[in-house]
Amino acid sequence: MPQGTHTLSVPLSIETIWEFVQDMNNWAPLVPGYIEHEILNENESTWAFKGDLGFMKKTVKLKIDIKEWNEPSAVIFDLSGLSDNFKGGGYFKAEKVSDNETLMTGNLDITAGGMMGPMVNQILVKFVPQTATELTEAIVTKLCEDNNVPV
Repeated sequence: MPQGTHTLSVPLSIETIWEFVQDMNNWAPLVPGYIEHEILNENESTWAFKGDLGFMKKTVKLKIDIKEWNEPSAVIFDLSGLSDNFKGGGYFKAEKVSDNETLMTGNLDITAGGMMGPMVNQILVKFVPQTATELTEAIVTKLCEDNNVPV
């Protein structure tokens, strides 16, 4: 199963981070290759982004189902492909280090199914960890910019 996890130290309180991640409108546009997203309800949304798989660029549409909102420490979600045979999930977790420092971890796993699944999964082994890292770093950068804190 192609997956990636990335952890960063953030010079902000866990409450400040929660305030940001509890609203998908804040972080959906930070997904690498973002095109658009639509909030269906508190726990469901659809996202479209352009994935650069090396030999081709592909527009991917996913449905995101939030499984848990664990204030202030975690958002856990499942994802399923609307345009392609993908399934997976991920999370954002925050761990308080001090009043003004939090460890933030982003995790993403995506597996392709169907006849092309084995070939696509070989590409996803590199793509998914890179996407998890880029998204986590983009969220931390945006949080720091919004709060006037050096990255």
